[in-house]
Amino acid sequence: MPDSSNFPLGLKRSAAMVVLKHREHFLLLRRAKPPFVGHYLPVGGKLEPFEDPYSAALRELKEEVGLCLEALSFGGILTETSPLDYNWQSHIYWAEIEFIPPPACPEGELEWISFDQLGDIPTPPTDLLIYQYLRAGRPFVFNAVYDDSMCMRWMSEEIEGIKVW
Repeated sequence: MPDSSNFPLGLKRSAAMVVLKHREHFLLLRRAKPPFVGHYLPVGGKLEPFEDPYSAALRELKEEVGLCLEALSFGGILTETSPLDYNWQSHIYWAEIEFIPPPACPEGELEWISFDQLGDIPTPPTDLLIYQYLRAGRPFVFNAVYDDSMCMRWMSEEIEGIKVW
């Protein structure tokens, strides 16, 4: 794996995320590592060299949850830009799964969270909109811009051409 310390500041990193859903509940990761320590978010991570986003999503799902799914549904793309070392382009997938007890995860603690609870727990500012679009079956291309304090300045949805934050 390449040395990420040589990654140019400001250049976008590529990631794949998987939103796991069972009826009105999401299996989310309460992160133990930066960024967003203590926040709840989907499982996923960086693409490895020569890896496509779909394969990365399947790999991350197996590594973090122990699930080997045959198919994922594509939800959309999230691009995040900041003047700091936080610049990502993430492919977001989702899967409806059977209820399982949350397994141990090397990245933090997995928990089932109901859709109604999402506003009451710490999540990255982009994620509630992602869950809303996924529940409605709406594809998305979100573009989020942060300031140097990592506060989101604005976010747009580029398919519909609207500002959503």
